[in-house]
Amino acid sequence: MPNAQRSPRYAWIEENHEERQESFAASVDAGLGSEAPSLPCRFLYDAKGSALFEEICDLPEYYLTRAEHEILANHADAIVARCPSPAALAELGSGSSSKTRLLIEAFLRRQGRLRYVPVDISRTALDDAAKALLADYGGLEVLAIASEYSEGLRHVGRETRLPKLIAWLGSNIGNFERSEAKGFVRSIRDAMSADDRLLLGIDLRKEAKVLEDAYDDPKGVTSLFNKNLLARINHELGGDFDLGAWRHRARVVEDGGRVELGLVCERPDEVRIDALEQEYSFSPGDFIHTEDSIKYSPEEIAELADAAGLGVEERWLDSDERFSLTLLSAR
Repeated sequence: MPNAQRSPRYAWIEENHEERQESFAASVDAGLGSEAPSLPCRFLYDAKGSALFEEICDLPEYYLTRAEHEILANHADAIVARCPSPAALAELGSGSSSKTRLLIEAFLRRQGRLRYVPVDISRTALDDAAKALLADYGGLEVLAIASEYSEGLRHVGRETRLPKLIAWLGSNIGNFERSEAKGFVRSIRDAMSADDRLLLGIDLRKEAKVLEDAYDDPKGVTSLFNKNLLARINHELGGDFDLGAWRHRARVVEDGGRVELGLVCERPDEVRIDALEQEYSFSPGDFIHTEDSIKYSPEEIAELADAAGLGVEERWLDSDERFSLTLLSAR
């Protein structure tokens, strides 16, 4: 059962922490024990991982955040104008909610008050973002949901008092395989009413060099972010990964359609994980896959929407045509 607390303008719901911890342990056991070792990317975002990702977003090589911010800065009022009024705003994978401020401000200009429902796996990120938002916007109330996407989406689907805009920004959809992305967008569609809208941020296909620089920055912040997953296993599950034995790798494949990220073992690492009562042996060259970042063409975005039972209402691009924000409605 989720835990919930409330104050006049800020309420939060947290899915059972013990269940989430069991999910982490089970996922690590299954992933490291498979023939092709992997770890789910959703577990990259503990408190430290979330902070490192915010640092990544500020790197000059990581164009995605700036491109999406540019679109929102230029078109937030037009996006909000496409929604019924008054409306609520929900967000999947909200993080610091920094870009979302542009949508919040547009809603407040239009309707004076706004209910904002951010969903994020990091309770710390939700708390920090909510406190900052409530201090800056007097007409705002926040219901924060600390959970993974699927549980959070159930709560968002119950938000029926007002029509809502569901924002899924940052090209987080790129972490899903293409078939899985269609299934998850369909689940968002199932949580939408006829008056709801989905605002989907998707990174576009582009040349390999731009992608390589974005996902393997010279300062090594992305490397720290990726290796923090091993540090989390050490801290939370009693592991003893030698972090110095592992190197971050980002590889562009599928003609710029996918960036494969993971960790390469550079020297032997014998790992014991106490919580799992398991030992794992890694040799130089072994690879643990941690994340994919899949890119889309405009035609692939339209196909994704159609497969999920959604229609494209409008699409906006940044000035360099690197990134797309697409507004979708139920058909």
